Amino acid sequence: MSNNNPVLKVGDWVRGKSREGELILGYIESLGTIEGVIKVTVVKCDNKETISKTISILSKHVKKLPDSKAINKEQVLFLIDMAILTGDEEWFMELSSKLNSMKQLVDGML
Repeated sequence: MSNNNPVLKVGDWVRGKSREGELILGYIESLGTIEGVIKVTVVKCDNKETISKTISILSKHVKKLPDSKAINKEQVLFLIDMAILTGDEEWFMELSSKLNSMKQLVDGML
């Protein structure tokens, strides 16, 4: 899509600037019908009114975030909160399973 991004796809987490210059963090909801335009559901933003909204943005104005490699309980809990916030049930179940495995490992050591 753009020179500084690997190929963007639905579900990728991105950060960037909106047309209004707001700093945003969100995930790609859909790829627009117009080349170079994506729809991003905003999870964090300078402007609180933009949070939870889906906005159209040029792909060249965002940067794909690296895939998460959560390794500790706090990171997994944070990601579980994000999964709940975004309504991603599959991700929530995957993270919950990971948290359960971590808990069983700790319980097995005691």
